[in-house]
Amino acid sequence: MTSNNIITRGKEIFSVELASAEKVRKRLGQSFADTVDAIMNSNGKVVLVGAGKSGLIAQKIAATLRSTGIVALFLHPSDAAHGDLGMVTDGDVVFLISKSGETEEVRELIPALRRKNATIIAMVGEEASRIARQADIWLDIGVEREACPIGLAPTSSTTVTMLMGDAINAVLMQLRGFTEEDFAKNHPGGSLGKQLLLDVSDLMHGAEDNPTCDPDTPMMDVLPQLTRTALGGVTVIDDKQHVLGIITDGDVRRGLEKLGRNFPDATAEQVMSVNPTCVYADEKAIDALLLMENRPRQITVLPVIDRDNKCVGMLRLHDLVRAGLRPSR
Repeated sequence: MTSNNIITRGKEIFSVELASAEKVRKRLGQSFADTVDAIMNSNGKVVLVGAGKSGLIAQKIAATLRSTGIVALFLHPSDAAHGDLGMVTDGDVVFLISKSGETEEVRELIPALRRKNATIIAMVGEEASRIARQADIWLDIGVEREACPIGLAPTSSTTVTMLMGDAINAVLMQLRGFTEEDFAKNHPGGSLGKQLLLDVSDLMHGAEDNPTCDPDTPMMDVLPQLTRTALGGVTVIDDKQHVLGIITDGDVRRGLEKLGRNFPDATAEQVMSVNPTCVYADEKAIDALLLMENRPRQITVLPVIDRDNKCVGMLRLHDLVRAGLRPSR
């Protein structure tokens, strides 16, 4: 088989699966709305049951639901039959996923699920199957053929099952008013989570680690602070802790060039950059990063102030980057 033939065959597989998905989409009806309503009106969990490839898809759907704030879990039918059914409680919504609707270990759970007052949703491909007939709701995931060359390996069927799960979850997100901020709370380690959750106060150097001095401090006393903290700056403040200026490594170099031999006798006020750009402690860290980077001359360190304009910390560009923040907006 030539490269062109391989590529052509790959495109054919895509076409078969997309066609299957389109047919399922067209058949979507009241049972889909009933499924969404069942979850919205439930005070319990969402439990997804499946064996084999259906079990893997069930795990993915459960994970997606959890990521959007719905308590969902995967239950293997064999484990359920040997005690794990105890995780299903009154009011839960249980999805039974099976291409044929005749998977024995899944079907045998139905009487026990009935005793637990669970709402049973059959996500299966055959309406006449025993699982579909015994369920409260039947979601049609039937496909005419699998996309694999011998028509047996789960391909089209698993694709449409995953799509059905994604569609349910997406509609639920909209109905529940789920926002980016809600998503971030469940993804604190992800890029979006960090952008929406991390405040400047989470990353700044405060208290004893915040280097400050008054304007009359001799530069020979300021230099040790620059060296000790290694933050790249010292904030100059007045007696009310309001920011007057900042002394960075660059300010020291410029001061040496300007004052020459008189530099050792200089005070902080003579060397500092006045009216420096500051950031509030309760601002989002990503906004501080954008403030630092979107300037003609990049800022690498910022004084941090509270809403009373008092200096409470110092923020470095390095700390923002190390936290995994990236300017994406």
